[in-house]
Amino acid sequence: MSENTDTMGTILFTKEQIETRAAEIGAQISKDYEGEEVYLVGTLRGAVVWMGDIMKNITCDTEIDFIVASSYGSGTTSSGVVKIKKDLDGDIYGKNVIIIEDIVDTGTTLKYLKEHLADRNPKSIRICTLLDKPSRRIAEIDADYVGFSIENLFVIGYGLDYDQKYRNLPYISYLEG
Repeated sequence: MSENTDTMGTILFTKEQIETRAAEIGAQISKDYEGEEVYLVGTLRGAVVWMGDIMKNITCDTEIDFIVASSYGSGTTSSGVVKIKKDLDGDIYGKNVIIIEDIVDTGTTLKYLKEHLADRNPKSIRICTLLDKPSRRIAEIDADYVGFSIENLFVIGYGLDYDQKYRNLPYISYLEG
């Protein structure tokens, strides 16, 4: 716990900082896809809060869908084995897909997911992540829209969890080992 008993961990980014960054990214996506439709694919469960903020700031026509792909168990490190637990409900053929991710860590899951979706012949695939942790990258993949880059910290809040807890924190903080 931090010195402030009202918070969990050490705060990295406040709700206001995250919402400001979401507005900036939403404006950039709107500019990049002006006159076109975008198909947002949220990665459940961690990206739900971030996706809501991004979506509110996009002015072009938008469809949403969700997918569950994970290389994490209940621990704090990637298992390296990717599993799709829930696939898309809609058809992305010929569409501008933006994968909305909570965090890009090793990149293993996201690389697999991007390849999985590319097989369905979308017009384009881009990645929008709340957090990018480049020091841990194993797979060759980069996000097109990045909320914040962070060091190798275990983060919680704003959709990010530790064993399904702390997702509802209105800020992003980190836990010390």
